[in-house]
Amino acid sequence: MRFLRVRTLPDRCHRCGFCTSVNICYSAGVGYCTGCLSCYWACPYEAKVIEEVEEERKLIRIEVDGVEVQVPEGITVLRALELLGYRVTVFPERGEKVVNAPCRTGSCWACAVVINGELERSCITPVREGMKVSTDVKGKEPLRVVHGPQPHPVGGKGTPWWEKRKGRYIEVAIWVGGCNLRCPQCQNYFVTYDNTSTPMTPKEAARLVTYYRRKYGVNGLAISGGEPTINRKWLVEYFRELRRLNPDKKARLHLDSNGTVLTPDYIDELVEAGCNNIGVEPKALYVDTYMRITGIADRELAEKYLQTAWNAVKYIIDHYRDRVYLGVGFVYNSALISREEIVKMGEKLASWDPEVQVCVLDYFPAFRRRDLVRPPPSEMLEIKKLLNDVGLKYVIVQTSIGHFGP
Repeated sequence: MRFLRVRTLPDRCHRCGFCTSVNICYSAGVGYCTGCLSCYWACPYEAKVIEEVEEERKLIRIEVDGVEVQVPEGITVLRALELLGYRVTVFPERGEKVVNAPCRTGSCWACAVVINGELERSCITPVREGMKVSTDVKGKEPLRVVHGPQPHPVGGKGTPWWEKRKGRYIEVAIWVGGCNLRCPQCQNYFVTYDNTSTPMTPKEAARLVTYYRRKYGVNGLAISGGEPTINRKWLVEYFRELRRLNPDKKARLHLDSNGTVLTPDYIDELVEAGCNNIGVEPKALYVDTYMRITGIADRELAEKYLQTAWNAVKYIIDHYRDRVYLGVGFVYNSALISREEIVKMGEKLASWDPEVQVCVLDYFPAFRRRDLVRPPPSEMLEIKKLLNDVGLKYVIVQTSIGHFGP
């Protein structure tokens, strides 16, 4: 049988400690690399390589949804479920014999199942002899790695532009682990690939954010990541609890998202739960550019992600103009996207609604793209002018010396 495993290249390893403190291996004591690939995706220096091996492994007995089965040792619970006919998806889907595993790094907890009575991540947990697995998680509170809360003086792509001028804290924010993209220049990779921090329930996170809202006297309550939307159950319950704790009209419940899984029914559910401020970041217009920025090598998946993000923007404009404040995120670095494409993105958005807020992020060297050169403020101001010239009224650009807006 064929198995995947990951090997470390000594000449590339910088002994940075990332794989021993932030994104750790959960295969210790199993005798095999389980091939979960978490460390491969998380290594900042690309010191990990994937190998495919053909070998015989003994079968062990586990119980899955009340049925005793045999599976090869040295694999993850998620892989075992795949071998047993369960469908593994990257989009948040519901149904029997479906497991959502969008990040596969152990950070988002969307793939969690009940293992020996406790909620645990199937994507990084090795199978063990006698293990009892249940894919029915009813009655178990969802979990998620959470960083923060922290006060923020600027906010995110969906934060209303007039609040960014205040020069003081305007939001409290949390950042959740896990992402379905593989951006080589990930600006927040210590959060995105964190599979070691103690996870929180939605209620715990909502209570913390509410406490810090009162402490700092702000109205913005933001969640970013990573990618918040890939654990749908957690996120919807989080907004419901946040709205319950913050029923006043001034409370701005802010979601910052890459938009890749924000389908119309998901948006409806979030708005119903209390979310009234959404930032969506399509990142690009063309699929080739999107693949370059996001690291998604599967073209069909990249097309689906990109189209879903743009459709989310249009859906919010068409259906929630009066209930949701929308911000749209563009990204810019000449090494990743051209000015011509940025202009085309602006023209597309302006044709839908010229008054939609746009925030352009200046991508800088980070994670695996340490060779990027951050655009100077003058270049970002030129991008702002280009977008204003196509009819967009509210354009903000992030620069190394601060944000410049309308």
